[in-house]
Amino acid sequence: MTPELLIQLAGLHSLSFALFHLGFWKLFDWKHTLARSSVANRAIMQILNLRLIYFFLGVAAACFVFTDELARTVLGHAVLGFMSLFWVGRTMEQFVFLRINRPLVHALTALFVLGALLFALPLFLR
Repeated sequence: MTPELLIQLAGLHSLSFALFHLGFWKLFDWKHTLARSSVANRAIMQILNLRLIYFFLGVAAACFVFTDELARTVLGHAVLGFMSLFWVGRTMEQFVFLRINRPLVHALTALFVLGALLFALPLFLR
């Protein structure tokens, strides 16, 4: 597998997470569940989710538009490394904050690991 293909797949991974986060309002019934939270917590949850969507869309766009730059430049490698560490950190947070023994939670954890690999592997293939 080429670094360019892995970067394109990383872009698809990021786009998929942006779409997943767009569904949080319905998936987690935020209209009702967040209503029980304080105004500040309700706002923080939704603002952070919107910023994550924006971030994932930006990363996906960078992967699709600047594939060669990500694969071949020092700055591109720094971005790939940053994103790999983002997903490593998210995987670790899963075990700290969401210790639920359910197949869907395990599948989500596997997708976090996949993200770490998709962003890291191009750094080692040349």
